[in-house]
Amino acid sequence: MTYSMTKTRRIFLAVLFIGLVWGILPGSKLFAGESKKVIPGENVNLLVQQFLASQDVKQSEGLLKEIEASEGVTVEKLEKLIENGVLYPPDPSVGSLHRSVRIGGKKMGYALYVPEKYDPEHAYPLIVCLHGAGFVGDSYLDRWKTRLGGESLLVCPTIEMGGWWSPQGEELVLAVIDAVQSKYHIDPNRISLTGMSNGGIGAYLVGIFHASRFSAISPMAGGIPEEIFPFLKNLTSTGIYIIHGSKDQVMPVTLSRDVSKYLKGEEIAHTYREHDREHPMAGGHFFPREELPALVTWFQKQHRNPYPRRIVSVRDRIHLAPFYWTEIDKTVGEVADVQGSMVEKAEIERVKKGFFSTLEAHIDHNRVEVKSNRVQRYTLFFNRHLIDFSKPVVVISNGKKRFEGRLSEDIPFLLNEAKRRKDRGALYTAAITIDLSEPE
Repeated sequence: MTYSMTKTRRIFLAVLFIGLVWGILPGSKLFAGESKKVIPGENVNLLVQQFLASQDVKQSEGLLKEIEASEGVTVEKLEKLIENGVLYPPDPSVGSLHRSVRIGGKKMGYALYVPEKYDPEHAYPLIVCLHGAGFVGDSYLDRWKTRLGGESLLVCPTIEMGGWWSPQGEELVLAVIDAVQSKYHIDPNRISLTGMSNGGIGAYLVGIFHASRFSAISPMAGGIPEEIFPFLKNLTSTGIYIIHGSKDQVMPVTLSRDVSKYLKGEEIAHTYREHDREHPMAGGHFFPREELPALVTWFQKQHRNPYPRRIVSVRDRIHLAPFYWTEIDKTVGEVADVQGSMVEKAEIERVKKGFFSTLEAHIDHNRVEVKSNRVQRYTLFFNRHLIDFSKPVVVISNGKKRFEGRLSEDIPFLLNEAKRRKDRGALYTAAITIDLSEPE
């Protein structure tokens, strides 16, 4: 059998990368502290991929120094390597698979469908599907995969009784996405989240807290309490497709109608579908197969904009991770914990009173207008998609100028931020931190 140079090179690099990744496990000294001069291109790419995978601080520092010292390295070249330089296994498993991840030391499973003709040279959409109570992730594979064809990967994690609203459930969803992306070529701008019943609740909750990771969400026969409707504003730049049965006896259809009404009031684009079908066992509380083709077609058309010019961020005090090009670093005053409100009376009261941190930011020609509430400190991240680095940046926060000056793109910042976010589709090369407690 003969191979083209492209495939031979791909297999060689994949095998080489596996060996190098083993070399950066704890205890290894590969590349750490060395000062070799590497040739630009494939060798630099190996260093970049090792840096992004390394969990060892000293090794990461050594790799970063080598990357910076490499001949011809620029921000633009490194961005391309981060986005497109991943060395995926050339012949991965395909079809219906069963895998696991560890969450808090516990082994948790997920079902995965990979098209039979999967090609690691091609970037695929990923659909994450959350099951309801009494089901497991495998329950959805057979129903979905015949409709997906060779266009998308599907992953369905499993958690006891569909408890997706728990911190463990949220962590599981994010860990499974990371696990699939580490082995398969997933387009970071085409990751969708859906779920049925308890899974629909999970699609809402994981979706609103991590909206910047998803191109679209589709809650089915689910809902959320009215008190946390303000978090739906996080979906301003995310596709939304809501499905509910008009004869649902388990999750009343009013749950979805109320969400749709709120979204309309906030002028947030979305699709709302009601069906009137009934199942012999489940009544109106189910997802009809007839609805699946239209939903899959809709998913395949959704693309995340990783750098929207306008951002609305509503956060509780637990979910302060980066949100697009903003991050609330520190809150001020009382701020609720939504997940904590399920077990603590004091948190219930904070949620009912709407004690959430909010930050609205808009970029227009290097001028950033920010409005915030219950926020003490926040960070704004930038790249060439958002600003012109040859001109000064002005930040107006709550009507007052808080910053004016030139910014510079920085290689260590680019790499460290890419490692922290684990999102190859959202790269940043500079940042400004605004502390509202400091004198103006």
